[in-house]
Order: sequence, then C-alpha cells, then structure tokens
Amino acid sequence: MSTENEGTAVPPAPSAPPVPVDAPAASTPQASEAGAPTTPIPPVPPHASGGAQGPELVHAGPARAYASAEGGAQQGASGAPQHPGPGPEGAWPPPQAPGTPLYADGGAGGAGGAWGSGYQQPAPKPKSGRGGLVAAVLVAALVAGGVGGGLGYTLAKDNDNGSSTTLSASDSGGSVKRDAGTVAGVAQTALPSTVTIEAESTSGEGGTGTGFVFDTQGHIVTNNHVVADAVDGGKLTATFPNGKKYDAEVVGHAQGYDVAVIKLKNAPSDLKPLTLGNSDQVAVGDSTIAIGAPFGLSNTVTTGIISAKDRPVASSDGSGSNASYMSALQTDASINPGNSGGPLLDAQGNVIGINSAIQSTSGGGLGGTSQSGSIGLGFAIPINQAKYVAQQLIKTGKPVYAKIGASVSLEDSTGGAKITTEGAGGSDPVEAGGPAAKAGLKPGDVITKLDDHVIDSGPTLIGEIWTHKPGDKVKITYERGGQTHTVDLTLGARTGDS
Repeated sequence: MSTENEGTAVPPAPSAPPVPVDAPAASTPQASEAGAPTTPIPPVPPHASGGAQGPELVHAGPARAYASAEGGAQQGASGAPQHPGPGPEGAWPPPQAPGTPLYADGGAGGAGGAWGSGYQQPAPKPKSGRGGLVAAVLVAALVAGGVGGGLGYTLAKDNDNGSSTTLSASDSGGSVKRDAGTVAGVAQTALPSTVTIEAESTSGEGGTGTGFVFDTQGHIVTNNHVVADAVDGGKLTATFPNGKKYDAEVVGHAQGYDVAVIKLKNAPSDLKPLTLGNSDQVAVGDSTIAIGAPFGLSNTVTTGIISAKDRPVASSDGSGSNASYMSALQTDASINPGNSGGPLLDAQGNVIGINSAIQSTSGGGLGGTSQSGSIGLGFAIPINQAKYVAQQLIKTGKPVYAKIGASVSLEDSTGGAKITTEGAGGSDPVEAGGPAAKAGLKPGDVITKLDDHVIDSGPTLIGEIWTHKPGDKVKITYERGGQTHTVDLTLGARTGDS
C-alpha cells in the first residue's frame, strides 16, 4: 500500500461543519481501554438511505484514500466502489462507512500515452518562387539596418561631449537572497527538515508519504496511515532532500488521531526541528505552504490559504474496521497522494498542521490511474493536537484519548450526536461512574454543542473531544424530551487504540 492514503475510502464526514452557536489537529494523523469504555468510538456512520452520493475524501499520505466525504463512495485498493454495511452502534474500532475521505498518499502514476502527435513535413514549394522571397527579406533587412544605424549615429552625435563612453550590460540579475517572509525563503528553511518516507510490509506492499523533524533526537512526525504497513516487522526508510537515506522504526502510532512518530536509526547530529506554531490562532484566509511528495515527487512545495477551520473529517484505512476523526484545518494548497504526513506551514514557516486527507471527486484518478488528485480541498490535523499526541507516543509508545464515557450514534445526521441505548459489545451506553454519568447524561440524550462548537453528528463530537486533553473541562449542551440543557463535564482518559 502506498504511504499516502489517497485512494482508500474514508468514512463519511458530517453533513456540515460545526459553527459557533452565537455568531470551522496532537500528534498529521481508539478503541476503549481494557475494561474502561472510551467515548466508545462508534462505528463510522453508514450512508443515509436514499441519499445522493457526493465526492469522496482521500488521505494525502501514501497513495491511498483516507478522509471521507459526505455521501462519498468508498473505494478499495482496486478503486472500485465498496459499500460495507453499517456496524453496531458504539462498536470500536468503528467500521468504515462508505464515502469516507481518502488519505492523500503518494502512489506511482499510471503509464500515459506518448506526448505530442506525429508530424508530416510539408511538400517543398516550387523553386522558382523562392529567390524573390529571399531577395525581399534581404531588402527589408537592409532597410531596417539602415534606419537603425542612422538613429544610433544621431543619438551618439547629439550626446557627444568630446569624450568617448562605452556602455555594457550588467552581468548580474540582482540579489538572489530569499527573504524569510517569502514562500521561497520559507521553503529554503523548511525543506531540509522534511523527509520522504517509504513504508513496506513483510509481504512487500507499501507506499510513499512525508514527515518532518520533530526534535534533535531523530523523531519524525507523520500520519499513522503512512507507516501502517511497516508497523509489524516491515521496512521503513526516511530520505532527506540532500539524498541521505536512513532506516527508521515506528516509536508509536495513534490510529484514531492518524498520527505516528518514527525514529531515525543512526540519526545525524545536525537535525533542525521545524518550529511549531499555534493552530488555535490560525484564521481563515491565512497563507499556507504545504510540503510533501505528491505521487512520489519528493520535496514538492505548494501554496494556498486556510479556507475553513474546525472541519469535521472522519477517515478510514479502507479495511472497514479502523477509523480516525479530526476537527481539521481546511486548505486549498494542492495536496495529493504522497503529501500525507507532511507539514502545513504558515507564512512564517511555522508548522500549523499535518496534511492528512483530501476531498476528491469519485470519477477516478489522475492520468488514468485509480488515485484521485487535488481539487483544492485538503485537510490537516491541527498541530496543537498533533503535538500532544506525538509527545505521548514518544513518552509511552501509546496514544491517550480524551473521552466522555458514552457511546454515540455515528449515523450521518444534522440533529446532533445521540447517545445510544446500547453500548459496544452489549456494554452500558453510559459508562458507570464516567464523565457523562457524573454530568447526568442518559441514553437518548442528543448532544448539540460542545463549548461553542455546534455538534451535528457523532463523528463531529468525537473529533471535537479529541482536540482536548483528558482532564479538560467542557460545557455540553444537549436536548432531552424537547428541552435544552447545559452541563459542565470533565473529560476522562483512555489509553491505546484497542
């Protein structure tokens, strides 16, 4: 499989992004802890019956599809649409739903036809007419030369002051220094700290993605779906723009967050970590710069803007059993398969996100391949979230998820996140003694807001919860019996993906 998940079907994203009611990722990208249900992450929502299917989201990592688009058709490795049935509510890991966005993984393009078309040399014209044409051209040239010479002499004579001056063209085109605030300046500084990652499973399958230097000890941050093939005994390498390649190993990976950390073996001593920005301060319209290896073309730089914030995105690895959720930064910077795991930078060169998925049309891939390409809708995990996840993975090798301790429906809707009447595997839908129970939430309650963010579905709620850390206090707005209630809730913790 390729490192960027563009091409793999991702679970459907919520119908509409959350927006502030009164007026939209840590470490680019689940299961309950043994004995303690997490937010039991519900299965990725199936398509609403009778709904028209729209474009699908694709992961920007190895050449696969990951993030799902609302109503998008799910694709398998062959590119053919697949429509797995819905899984039980509250199940974890949640099953993949059709229409899930694809990861932006990098894959080799298909062979195309030859460039250009055949050329037939025209028959020569009669020789008799050629002499006159040449003569006419020569006469015109002589006339032009005479005019030019006369003008040149007159100008020189009028400006002659008794001294002779020789004019020569400058041999310099000006300064080639790239200012720090320019795209070229940012790229010049950031590129040496990015790597192209190649992951290969024990069976020889694999793909290409991107990562960036996180610290001087050799840790590289990327997407989980970029390195998934190499997790169980596979091969992993990271290549810098200067051509130096290093073997690497997976330190930890968080499937739910779609974040992973790898470490270079025999890492060089001159590593320069990229500066991390503050994704909470990013505004719509801010300039963005994406670095990655789209379709295997390493060290590619593209630009755009932040086109939306807090965009709910549900994604899957295409197996139908794993899902990840994010409240993403949306950008129109060109992101394609192979960009997954690469940094999304602001105008000053600070990392504000990890490129993870793209929305793609479902009509096939670029150049006749099964992979889809950028249509100007890319999604990145906010760096504030990714940083927290990466630090946990480096510290313990396992991800830690915030949870409310209740199972919610993953059906695609706009009415909110409904607490189910039955939990995963027949467990209680509201964990006894958990955060939701302590806050007074009950099965059947519909959560409509988390703090100031509108919640329109279960995946949106999960994505918003995971932007927080265990122990954070949030305000939950919910409906019960036609009445609206608000309650404070302290998030709990769940360790590990299973």
